[in-house]
Amino acid sequence: MPILFKKSKELENKIDNYLDQVVQGGLLFREGVKYYLSEEFETFEERLNRIDALESDADEGRREIENMLYEHTLLPDARGDVLGIIENTDEVLNVTAETLTQFSVEQPGFPEEYHKRILDLSEVSISSLDQLVAAIRAYFRDVSRVRDDINKALFYEKEADKIADSIKRQIFQSETITDFSRKLHLRDCVTNIENISDTAEVVCDRLSIAAIKRSV
Repeated sequence: MPILFKKSKELENKIDNYLDQVVQGGLLFREGVKYYLSEEFETFEERLNRIDALESDADEGRREIENMLYEHTLLPDARGDVLGIIENTDEVLNVTAETLTQFSVEQPGFPEEYHKRILDLSEVSISSLDQLVAAIRAYFRDVSRVRDDINKALFYEKEADKIADSIKRQIFQSETITDFSRKLHLRDCVTNIENISDTAEVVCDRLSIAAIKRSV
């Protein structure tokens, strides 16, 4: 980060640690959904507690990064770009934790024939988050790689949209799920999983602009 920051090593470590927590949140989400669907609820709740604690730690780390950016940034434009990227990425982690909390609070009852597709959707949506993190790391280390990582994140986001649409159609066309309110409930749960990749897409858009500015 020498172009953007002075005393950059400490700040770089803070950002790396923060991004590690975002990746860990994705891993916990994947496991949480898997354990929920397999009705291993005690293990599911343990994963939920861990992601809640991780989110709190990440919020503290984000605030430290923001304070350091004001102290060590050489270029005001770069400060604004990095602040926006970190804050938007925090929203992705928040959506991940909130979606797992929704499963705990609302306890959606997905029929077994939907389980594989829900797991597929969770996997693809979190893969978008993972590629976003790779793109952010590239922004600081090798800006020429940002575009490729963003394209991968957007690929997974589009795949998540396709899978989510397919599940929703299946839900509303189902003859075994007869209660319309239940259909709406399951649809909302699918939408929230999908929103993880949609939120990652928003960060990708901002990151893409920041990378172009760094390249010129």
